[in-house]
Amino acid sequence: MAPSILARSEHDVLVIGGGVAGLTLALHAAETRRVTLVRPANDDQGASRWAQGGIAAVLSPQDDFDAHVADTLVAGDGLCDERAVRFTVEQGPGAIEWLLSLGVPFTRDDSPTASYPYHLTREGGHGTRRIIHAEDATGRAVLDTLKRHAEGHAAITIRDDLVAIELLSDSENRCRGARCLDEQGQLQELVANDTVLATGGASGIYRHATSPHPASGEGMMMAAELGAELMNLEFQQFHPTCLFDPEGPPFLISEAVRGEGGRLYSTDGRRFMPELDPRAELAPRDIVARAIDAEMQRTGSPHVWLDVTHLGETAIRHHFPTIHAHCLGRGLDITRQPIPVVPAAHYSCGGIATDPDGRSSVPHLYAIGEVACTGLHGANRMASNSLLECLVFARSCAARLAHAEATAPASLTPSHSGSGSVDAERIQQWRLRMRSVMSQHVAIVRRDAGLEAAADELDALIHEVRSAIANAAPSTALASLWHALRLARLTVKAARMRRESRGLHYNPDCPEHVKTGLTPLPSRLHLHDLSL
Repeated sequence: MAPSILARSEHDVLVIGGGVAGLTLALHAAETRRVTLVRPANDDQGASRWAQGGIAAVLSPQDDFDAHVADTLVAGDGLCDERAVRFTVEQGPGAIEWLLSLGVPFTRDDSPTASYPYHLTREGGHGTRRIIHAEDATGRAVLDTLKRHAEGHAAITIRDDLVAIELLSDSENRCRGARCLDEQGQLQELVANDTVLATGGASGIYRHATSPHPASGEGMMMAAELGAELMNLEFQQFHPTCLFDPEGPPFLISEAVRGEGGRLYSTDGRRFMPELDPRAELAPRDIVARAIDAEMQRTGSPHVWLDVTHLGETAIRHHFPTIHAHCLGRGLDITRQPIPVVPAAHYSCGGIATDPDGRSSVPHLYAIGEVACTGLHGANRMASNSLLECLVFARSCAARLAHAEATAPASLTPSHSGSGSVDAERIQQWRLRMRSVMSQHVAIVRRDAGLEAAADELDALIHEVRSAIANAAPSTALASLWHALRLARLTVKAARMRRESRGLHYNPDCPEHVKTGLTPLPSRLHLHDLSL
């Protein structure tokens, strides 16, 4: 039998996703409204926790908003929305002050020449030191602090026993909450006045990612099913330096390692970045990732080297205790040996198109964090602007929710599900096939022939999966796969539409920027563009 709806409950603000964006939104919205936070246990292993480097903000007296805006625009390669960039940058110091008030243990700078009480590091694309951090585990420090406050808040209810698989809509085409599965596989409908997606990006549609449990675009596709517009899906960022260890789990080597002087070498001993870009290892991520990929192709090696041994053991242990300890636990002493690194899928610059308050094109549906596309990142996200975006847009979204009108009652659109089942191993094989296609054809370098092949292979896979799940009962694994497959296919469509190379989208068959004299346009797609 198909799973019956175990319960239907009423909620005011429903937040789906419990990383930095979701927790920040919950804490601010709870000042005026009651919040239900659907936060599965694996949210603790999502992208927020693995954000090592820090948060970019104008904090030093030697820095200013215009400089941060300018650096972000350069990194975004002409596709940033300058209004969104300036809004984010100007709200940054206030967001950091709020985190400090909650007790986030940022690393202090006690040197007599310090112009700011906390240590500021520098990362790729930034013209100065403006990254505030908690040693080299900033995401973990921020996440744990926010989680502790949320768990103790009287107006926040945390549901860690549910996974959202579909959004609810009513007869007026408004979002009305989410359909979830509990730990027993029973359906629950959480009907809400306002729903906020904070579900992360889509790096999980690739074979190698920088976090152990990457999102695969589930939130993006749940929104698209209700008619939300998706934007800039082709701009998938690959972090240049993920630890190369085929036998172990993924582990990010922070941008701050290069910010403090780390150098990249090919396996034949050549330092290759200075000849490619005057910023060398501190060039924006798209440039560094492509350079590493090219060196790997040239040498036939599965990695390059990132060397910090010249910094000395004291500096390495002081700045990078987490990275040092982790690598040591995997048999690598980075004070004496270079680190083998490889680019890996890291951050989705595209997502659900939103305004500065997080509103999507679907009434009563909001999106914040990596699942959203605000216009801040353009064609390439600059280092440490991600947690900044999470904080700033969560706070602005909460301010909007404080004055939002309640949803008038309307009939909900019914769900449809079967009673059969699909073998878990078969689901995993489908997912591996999808990831293989995306990594082979839609990664750091894309070509027309490869994109065409990816479209054909994904179309065939979608038809196969659709046929198998037509009468299947819902499951979290099946729902995630179905969302991921369609998101992957839309990503290929977006990449084929962009007849130029820009930022993270590099196609040797059309290597130049389109020069029309006009502002470059974002790519915009809806679910109906996926005609199969």
